[in-house]
Amino acid sequence: MDNEKLNEESTDNQSGFIQMKKFHFVMLLFFIVFVSAGITTFALAFGDEQAVPVAAERSEFEKLYTAFDTIKDSYYKEVDESTLVNGAINGMVESLDDPYSDYMNEEEAASFHDSISSSFEGIGAEIQEQDGFIVIVSPLKGSPAEKAGLKPNDKVLSVDGESIQGMSSTEAVMLIRGEKGTKVELVIQRPGIEDPLTIPIVRDTIPLETVYGEMLEDGIAKVQITTFSENTSKELIEILTDLQEQGMKGLVLDLRQNPGGLLDQAIKISSMFVPEGEVIFKIEDRNGNIEEMRSSGTNQYDVPLVVVIDKGSASASEILAGAVSESANVPLVGEKSFGKGTVQRAQSFKDGSNIKFTTEKWLTPNENWIHEKGIKPDLEVALPEYASLPIINPDEVLKLSVSSSQVKTAQEMLIALGFDPGRNDGFFDEKTEEAVIAFQKAKNLEENGILTGETTIALMENLRQTIVNNDTQIKEAVELLKEKITN
Repeated sequence: MDNEKLNEESTDNQSGFIQMKKFHFVMLLFFIVFVSAGITTFALAFGDEQAVPVAAERSEFEKLYTAFDTIKDSYYKEVDESTLVNGAINGMVESLDDPYSDYMNEEEAASFHDSISSSFEGIGAEIQEQDGFIVIVSPLKGSPAEKAGLKPNDKVLSVDGESIQGMSSTEAVMLIRGEKGTKVELVIQRPGIEDPLTIPIVRDTIPLETVYGEMLEDGIAKVQITTFSENTSKELIEILTDLQEQGMKGLVLDLRQNPGGLLDQAIKISSMFVPEGEVIFKIEDRNGNIEEMRSSGTNQYDVPLVVVIDKGSASASEILAGAVSESANVPLVGEKSFGKGTVQRAQSFKDGSNIKFTTEKWLTPNENWIHEKGIKPDLEVALPEYASLPIINPDEVLKLSVSSSQVKTAQEMLIALGFDPGRNDGFFDEKTEEAVIAFQKAKNLEENGILTGETTIALMENLRQTIVNNDTQIKEAVELLKEKITN
């Protein structure tokens, strides 16, 4: 959502060349953005009026013109012409029934351009429209959305009390985005949890770093790529160079919760691990014609590699995962990925609005179309069950005799942290109070047996650290690497 990048190219007469197959494919390869949230790609301005067919000369527009004139002349009050035109375009795009195709009016497009600048503010989550609902694809690492506990596949039901069911992803973005320090309240429906969850989030500046690296053990390094931004490949080279100097013998590449981004970055990074000349991915157009993108073999890193994915790995991260798996025999560990296998292009109008639409499929090197299916890892490994617990609202007061779903969540958190509440059915009894007091004592907090404010925040922070320390997927990837290094 907030962090998506847009490559812009606006030159006169350019649209007249779109139909040229070679030009079209080159543009797709180097300017299209694969974004799981479906909010945009490569922008192309209609600079040459002659390149756009004149509606008056086409019979299929007669019905549209008649409707336009009828409403304009006979509606019971005056209507704005631009509103009618925007509505007509929006209706055409919505009729495609494609969550990745969208029309942005001038205001929405301007807001979007602000959100894709090198610095932006918001909650830091990728979204998409799915069956009339706005669904979280993935929260970004270190973002307010991640800290608040948003998870992939959460359905956002309302924003600050306003229902967003039926909205496009662009319309939802307009409501969710906001200035640093302001608060937004989301009501979400999480799979497997009956009651909706209310999640307050304080907007912030979204971290610009997209690559994080560290040495783990026995010469094994872990690098996490959170999204594919304009400098991601450069960041990755710098970090891998540093890790090599520290004695890197094997690499875990972590693509979990990575919603995608710029295609050119996915190509550059794939070329670091896929042998020169091998296929990275393929593009198939509406006529079944297939084009291949092959590895350049630049900046190669010849170390044993394992890639970790999950249901938040989407779009460009799936391209990378598919490329290393099928063209470099790199094992994949974790959970099945999100499943976005289409390509979008955006075209801008003179008034600043734009239309984004799906143009092709992309396929893995072995011509697998992973759309709505995802990529299945070679070794499926789940995180501990407590890693999926929802957050608890720090403003809520949970104490003796209270019964609620939040109490149940708190009890399960206490159990995961080694403080036995005696039950996990959502009823706050004396035993639960004792567990809370024990936790408060261990963390040097006021020992009152009440879960609220600082105690709630500390409980969630400690659980988050426990999840990191017991990352079963990374541990399995490390064991695989040890075997590869030994052999």
